Amino acid sequence: MKYYANTIGIEFVLIPSGEFDMGSPLNEIDRRNDEGPVHKVTIDKNFYMSQHEITQKQWCCVMVINPSEFKSKNLPVDRVSWNDVQQYINRLNKMEDTDKYRLPSEAEWEYAARADTDTKYYFGDDENELHEYAWYNKNSYLMAHKGGLKTPNSFDLYDMYGNMCEWVQDDYYDDYNGAPIDGSALENNNSSFKVGRGGSWASPQRACRSATRFKNKPDTCNDYLGFRLVKDI
Repeated sequence: MKYYANTIGIEFVLIPSGEFDMGSPLNEIDRRNDEGPVHKVTIDKNFYMSQHEITQKQWCCVMVINPSEFKSKNLPVDRVSWNDVQQYINRLNKMEDTDKYRLPSEAEWEYAARADTDTKYYFGDDENELHEYAWYNKNSYLMAHKGGLKTPNSFDLYDMYGNMCEWVQDDYYDDYNGAPIDGSALENNNSSFKVGRGGSWASPQRACRSATRFKNKPDTCNDYLGFRLVKDI
């Protein structure tokens, strides 16, 4: 089943297993040092990823109180910390009597964003085309937008670039030396930061590349921070 919807209306799309080169090559324009070294990662199991960023309605179905700056039930939830998201996941798993919901690992996020591409963006290398795929600082009016209004990638995922910077499970380190190659999250518990991916409505084009990484403390709440979920099969 390629598509799946859960009890609170989160729509998931099946991401097939495979392998990819994670990170950015030395010659990629706008590359930062924390995007390397490039390393091959193997995702050996299919998984579901939410097709859109989690909305305020979907958040309130579980957590009741809406923390968002840009309030509307169909907008992505914002001002949620990594710690808040962990509480949401725990409660959602209990609601559905499962343990399958979680944040994506950083590797799973990049694999899903790239969707079998190795270019700067999943649509190629021309940043002038980004407006067709993402809400970012040149077209967002510096605010969040409803999901699904831009062109998805070939895995049928929307807003992987821009709109909300998306929390992933991993601890942040300055490079990929020693990073897992099996798609799992890097959690050594001796980092003060967690990773965000994809850029946001406030980001310039260079910060919306497939390889771009952000770091925030796990208790950080900002109006550009949101998330999407993975559901294990």
